[in-house]
Amino acid sequence: MDQPITTPRLSLRPWRRADAPAATRIFGDPQVARWLAPALPPVPDETEMTRTIVRWQAETGVPGEPVGHWAITSRGGDDVVGGVAVRDLGTGDGDYELAWQLAPAAWGRGYAAEAARALAVAVLDRSPVDELLALVRPRNRRAAATARRLGMEWVGETDKFHRLRLQVYRLRRADLLPSLLKEAARSRVLRDGQLAVAHPEDLLPALRIP
Repeated sequence: MDQPITTPRLSLRPWRRADAPAATRIFGDPQVARWLAPALPPVPDETEMTRTIVRWQAETGVPGEPVGHWAITSRGGDDVVGGVAVRDLGTGDGDYELAWQLAPAAWGRGYAAEAARALAVAVLDRSPVDELLALVRPRNRRAAATARRLGMEWVGETDKFHRLRLQVYRLRRADLLPSLLKEAARSRVLRDGQLAVAHPEDLLPALRIP
């Protein structure tokens, strides 16, 4: 799955080498980097970021594989504001992680939930994967709030992944509709107690996956 995905405000597309300067600023920011290791080691400069992007490109769009990495840009523009990814956690149990990162300047606007939800819909709808996990450090309240907004269920703490004690949130295919209904209500798609859409796909306003 390597085609762009659009949401009402954002576009998700595969990373490009030219994104290295913006990506270095995002992933090198201490407010972001503190939560990334060991899934993403510290990125010291644009050269190392370019190597990382090349690796991400190789992992994205492999036929039959749900994994990949996408840059988040504003819709109608090309300024990178963050990234979203699905990673194989390598447990042999079919565990896949849904991960997101945003530049601090883009925090507080709901971009993380909007982008992560769009990717989750695409992956769960178009691959055999039945569920996605979010792995959250116990003190990362912002990430936990985003996971809950996505409709993810907290399933406990574990040290199964990355040799860290992590909070685990889970999103199953069956969880998507309640999550989308809540977001529709929040966006005033629900009016006067009635669903103001003609078709189920209208619950994904402006979400287009070629």
